[in-house]
Amino acid sequence: MAKVINELSFTKELIKIPSVTPIDAGAINLVAKRLKSLGFKCTILNFKDKNTPAIKNLYARLGTSSPNFCFAGHTDVVPTGNPKSWDVGPFSGIVKNGKIYGRGTSDMKGGIACFIAAVSEFIKDKKKFKGSISFIITGDEEGVAINGTKKVVNYLKKKKEKIDFCIVGEPSNRKVLGQMMKIGRRGSITAHLTLSGIQGHVAYPHEACNPSTPLIKILDKLKSTKLDNGTNNFQPSNLEITKIGTDSHADNVIPATSSATFNIRFNNKHNYSSLKKKISNIVQTIAKKYKCKPIIKFSETGTAFITKPGKTVQMMSQVIKKITNNKPVLSTSGGTSDARFIKDIAPCVEFGLVGNTMHKINECVSVNDLKKLKKIYYKILETYFK
Repeated sequence: MAKVINELSFTKELIKIPSVTPIDAGAINLVAKRLKSLGFKCTILNFKDKNTPAIKNLYARLGTSSPNFCFAGHTDVVPTGNPKSWDVGPFSGIVKNGKIYGRGTSDMKGGIACFIAAVSEFIKDKKKFKGSISFIITGDEEGVAINGTKKVVNYLKKKKEKIDFCIVGEPSNRKVLGQMMKIGRRGSITAHLTLSGIQGHVAYPHEACNPSTPLIKILDKLKSTKLDNGTNNFQPSNLEITKIGTDSHADNVIPATSSATFNIRFNNKHNYSSLKKKISNIVQTIAKKYKCKPIIKFSETGTAFITKPGKTVQMMSQVIKKITNNKPVLSTSGGTSDARFIKDIAPCVEFGLVGNTMHKINECVSVNDLKKLKKIYYKILETYFK
């Protein structure tokens, strides 16, 4: 009989593996080992793309019949920063004052441990449940996200593997467990703009063409243009300027080029093409007026999506409220996650631990929250497969 896995012990094991993206350091193999011990068929998927590091991923499944309920997450973590700034070793997994500390405790090795602990207990109690349970575990969610979940999803499409519902275990709560469940995410576009003019002496501006002038005008226009008023499920789209610079290194030289980078987080009133067209029109109109040549490059890191809050989402909300005494807000706030890829093959939501320390020095989660999250995942499985 498979051994029931303890969520705290397994979190400690995972934290002790320094899997700073894109380095795996054995994390995926450890997850596969635990799942194999529970009877899962595990498929290790290694993907590599041009000019990107090779990434190890895992798809695991128990059962062959429908419905297939999936848990998704990532074992890679962000860098620790200065280890000397931590009160404990960032990969120690030490428990102090009711909290477990370490890089990835909330984002999201603790969530993975709760997934697997809940599943181990569920299959012990419900040996003859009707359906399947699966896992998608990636190694580059914190990185460029090219050789991870995105390619696992393509692999599952080719294999015609059907997933009926998926929980992504990202730390969806900001302050307390049960505060929030993510039912969608905004899209994200980054634009790199460069304007070319004519270099010259600041005392003779008529002999030059300063590209900083139209750049300022363009950025002002972009910031003052209201993209939308939001929707019932999404906040208004927002554009934020993240970088501004010129190629000039002297105080009395008009630059030959000026550049800026900005990012747009957009709701489902827009898409990549519509925003690209809107921004390009503003850039071209102002640049032409000032006789400067614009070059703008766009990159999309996610599309806006929403999972309609049907029966499964409502059931999950009820389970969360019963165990935490908090009714979760159904939200689309925050950045991007691997849910942006999984939504192409299955309805998915995000629910995990409290994330107010993720990516910070002394990242930690409450031991009590680990226990509660394990119970939530267990009860969701129990109710889903009734």
